[in-house]
Amino acid sequence: MWGLLLALATFAPAVGLGLGAPGASGLGLAPPATTEVRGSARGSTPAPQSSPVQPPAGKDNGTSERHVRIRIVKKKVIMKKRKKLTHPRPMVTARPPVTTTPVGVLDLPEEQEPGCPPLGLESLQVSDSQLEASSSQSFGLGPHRGRLNIQSGLEDGDLYDGAWCAEQQDAEPWFQVDARHPTRFSGIITQGRNSVWRYDWVTSYKVQFSNDSQTWWGSRNCSRGMDAVFPANSDPETPVLNLLPEPQVARFIRLLPQTWLQGGAACLRTEILACPVSDPNDLFPKAPALGSSDPLDFRHHNYKAMRKLMKQVNEKCPNITRVYSIGKSHQGLKLYVMEMSDQPGEHELGEPEVRYVAGMHGNEALGRELLLLLMQFLCHEFLRGDPRVTRLLTETRVHLLPSMNPDGYETAFRRGSELVGWAEGRWNHQGIDLNHNFADLNTPLWEAEDDGLVPDTVPNHHLPLPTYYTLPNATVAPETRAVIEWMQRIPFVLSANLHGGMNDFSYLHTNCFEITVELSCDKFPHENELPQEWENNKEALLTYLEQVRMGITGVVRDKDTELGIADAVIAVEGINHDVTTAWGGDYWRLLTPGDYVVTASAEGYHPATRNCRVPFEEGPVPCNFHLTKTPKQRLRELLAAGAKVPPDLRRRLERLRGQKN
Repeated sequence: MWGLLLALATFAPAVGLGLGAPGASGLGLAPPATTEVRGSARGSTPAPQSSPVQPPAGKDNGTSERHVRIRIVKKKVIMKKRKKLTHPRPMVTARPPVTTTPVGVLDLPEEQEPGCPPLGLESLQVSDSQLEASSSQSFGLGPHRGRLNIQSGLEDGDLYDGAWCAEQQDAEPWFQVDARHPTRFSGIITQGRNSVWRYDWVTSYKVQFSNDSQTWWGSRNCSRGMDAVFPANSDPETPVLNLLPEPQVARFIRLLPQTWLQGGAACLRTEILACPVSDPNDLFPKAPALGSSDPLDFRHHNYKAMRKLMKQVNEKCPNITRVYSIGKSHQGLKLYVMEMSDQPGEHELGEPEVRYVAGMHGNEALGRELLLLLMQFLCHEFLRGDPRVTRLLTETRVHLLPSMNPDGYETAFRRGSELVGWAEGRWNHQGIDLNHNFADLNTPLWEAEDDGLVPDTVPNHHLPLPTYYTLPNATVAPETRAVIEWMQRIPFVLSANLHGGMNDFSYLHTNCFEITVELSCDKFPHENELPQEWENNKEALLTYLEQVRMGITGVVRDKDTELGIADAVIAVEGINHDVTTAWGGDYWRLLTPGDYVVTASAEGYHPATRNCRVPFEEGPVPCNFHLTKTPKQRLRELLAAGAKVPPDLRRRLERLRGQKN
C-alpha cells in the first residue's frame, strides 16, 4: 500500500539486526591451537610524547625494521566447558597488559571509564573511504569490514566476512582510521573475526597517531616511557576496551597487531573512542552538528529509569495518558504500556487502535528509546496545541510498549552500549529468542491454500493457535504469552515492531496489519547519537501512525435492533484476507485508493454487499452495514425466549420444509 510504503520510506536506513551468523562454538567446531604468532617489533623508538610530530624510527608506516622475524610461543591449552551465563560479565578492560618483551608494559589507573563517545565505525558514521589497511586477504575481509560487531555471511567463502584480516604473509599489518578532523582519541575497543568457519583474533597490538599519515608517533607507557602494548582478544566476540594511558589529539589513528593465533591471520573488528576538538587554524571543514531541538530526555533508561519516565509523562499529561501492564517477564519485571488517547482506558466506537512494540531483543536499545522519546514528544506537543498531534490523539488510540524483553535489556544495559556485543541480552532470561517464539501460522495456511481449502474450509483470518502451542509444557515465554493475550484483548488495526519479526502471527491471528522495522546499524547506539536517531525517525513514527486512517471503516449493525454485531466478517473482493468486527460492531480495513466490493456477513444473518470507494484524500471512508436475521436465527431466538412463533414465520418454515422434502 502506497501510504505504508511512504511510511517505510521515511524510516532511517535499515540493516538487518537479527540475521547475523551464529558463533562458531555453537556448530561444534574444534577450537584452534592457542599458539600465538608475533610480528617484528615496530615503533620501538618512537618520538617523545612532547614531540608528536617526530616519526618513530624505521619506515614511516610505523615499522621499525625491514626484516621480518617471527617467533612462536607455545602455551599450555586448558579446555573448559563453557557454562551459560546467568549474570552479565564485568566490563572487559585492558588489565593486566599482554606483552612478549620487556618493552611495552602498560600502566593503567585503578578506575577507568570511557570519557569519549565512539567515532562511528559500528554506526557507519565513519565511511569505508576513511578506513585503510596494510593488506587484506580479500575484498570481503577488507578494512571496510573492520567495524565493531559486523557480522559474517553464512556461506563458506562468503563475499563479506566478519572482520578485517591482513594477508597471512603480512608480518607487519596495520589498520588505520582517518577521522578527517582533529580528534582527541581516548580508547579502542576490539573484537576478533566473526565467522562460522574460522577462528582468528589479535591478542595484542600497539597504537600510533598522525596528522598527515606520513609521520607517526606511538602511545607511550606513562611510567616507563616505552611503547604501550595493549591486550586484545581471547575469543571472537567479547569486546575488549583499552583506554589510552594519555589521550592523543591527531587526525589518524593506526592499530598495529603484535600477536595473533598461530595458523590464522591478524583479524579484528574495532571501534574508536574519540572526542571532537576545535581547530584553531580552521584548516579542516567543520563536522556537521548532530542533535535535536526537541526538549526530550536523550539517554538510555534502565528498567527503573524507564518506569520513572513513563510515570512523569503520565503526570504531565494525565488527560491523554494511561500506564498499564500487560504481564511480567520471566524475572518478574512488568511489561509496561503507555496508552495515549483523548479517552484513555476505553475503546471508543469507531476509533482505531494502533501499537508500537520495541525491545523484543533486549540488546537492541534504539527502538526502546525511540518509543520513550515518542511518548514525551506527543505529550509535549499536545499540551502545546500542535494540530497534527491533537488530531492524532483525538482520532486514534495509541499504545506504546517500549520493552518487551526487560530482562535481556537489563543485562545489555549493565555492559554498556559499546561492550555488550552482538548477542548478550538478546534473549530473555530463559534463553528464549522472543523473535521466533510466536506460533507458526504461516505453514498451515500455506498448506491449506495448496490443498484448495481456503477460505471455505480453512479461514484466511483469525487462525487459531496450534494445539502444540497451548500445551502446558510448550516452550512459550511469559513475555510472548502476555503479548498474545494483549493482541486478543484489544482490536488493534496497525502495528510496527522495532526491531524483531513476529513473522505474520499478528496478521493471521488478529486483524492487525504489522510490519517489522529494522533500526540503525548499531544495536545499542551511544547516548550522544540518540538525538540524531530521533530526528532520523521522528517523522516516520508519526506518519506510520497516521496510516490507520487510510481505507474504510464502519459499524455492522442488526437491522431490527440497531445493535452492533461482534465478530462479523468483512470481506473485500479480490483480497484473500478478511477482518472481523470488534465487540461493538465497528471495524477498520486498510485499503489503498480505489473502488471495492465489500461484503459483511455474520452467523445467523443474511450477508450484505455494497460498493465502497477510497479516494486519494485522507480518510477513512465510512462504509456501514445493516444485516437482517435469517428465519432460522429468528426462530432460535423466539424459542429461546419462550414466545409463540408468528403465523408468517410459521408458514414460511412450512414452505421451506416442503421444498426440502
